[in-house]
Amino acid sequence: MFERNYYYLVAGLPDIILDQKKLGLSIAEFREELSNHLHPDDYKLVELLFLHSDNHNLLNLLLKSDDDFEESGKYSRDVLEEEIKEPASLPDYMQKLITAYKSETPVFEGLPWEDQLTWLFYNYLGSCSNKFLREWFEFDLNLKNIVAGFNTRKHKLKGDKYFIGDNFVVQAVRKSTLKDFGLGNDFEHMERLITIQENENLLEREKAMDTMRWDFLDDRNTFNYFTIEVLLAYVIKLQMVQRWLEMDYETGKEMFRKLLDQLEQSYEFPKEFMLIQSSSKR
Repeated sequence: MFERNYYYLVAGLPDIILDQKKLGLSIAEFREELSNHLHPDDYKLVELLFLHSDNHNLLNLLLKSDDDFEESGKYSRDVLEEEIKEPASLPDYMQKLITAYKSETPVFEGLPWEDQLTWLFYNYLGSCSNKFLREWFEFDLNLKNIVAGFNTRKHKLKGDKYFIGDNFVVQAVRKSTLKDFGLGNDFEHMERLITIQENENLLEREKAMDTMRWDFLDDRNTFNYFTIEVLLAYVIKLQMVQRWLEMDYETGKEMFRKLLDQLEQSYEFPKEFMLIQSSSKR
């Protein structure tokens, strides 16, 4: 496959680190620059990295939620509203969810609509033409499922509703009683992830996992220099940095609330979470 090189774009990238205190180049500005200089086929790959915003917006419109509309997505509110009426031009996984929601026939029984959309989304990404992105999305999904496995084990939760997909990682975390779920040889970052999960501080765990993601991107680009893969990794890193720059006390509480929501259906809610939840509402 022919690889296009973007010497000027890559050479001009400012250095960034995960603990960046300020971004000299915003994601919106960088995206605009990429749209002007990338080959159309390569820019379509960039757009995949912003579909999570479209997923958020689509779900909120379907559920009639009052969450803010995320402007970083590919599709405007008007487009999404028209597509909900008559799906035609959205990616097929979105069309499938819209159809399922309107007919009240879940794609995946027992899962909330958000998780059904996420499952469809990762299935869609698995067919991406770019190997670097396929590996990135697979790694990110496996990481999330393993962490879900640690949480379900720690809090004695049962059921499949905490996992997305059904690959070898999901099958292992569902069934294995081993400390590493028997994935030590199949998920190369397992030992590091176990150490991270032993940290009781939620935000520190999140930061450590983003550092792992950052390292994964660097590792996969060891022999890429001026290709689209370097630019794709840079977009992902910018998104991570932006997320942490926006992190404040309220955001931290929101992260914690979401974790509680994931666990609250357990028949026996952990006492330490009940105590922390109570104190956080004071």
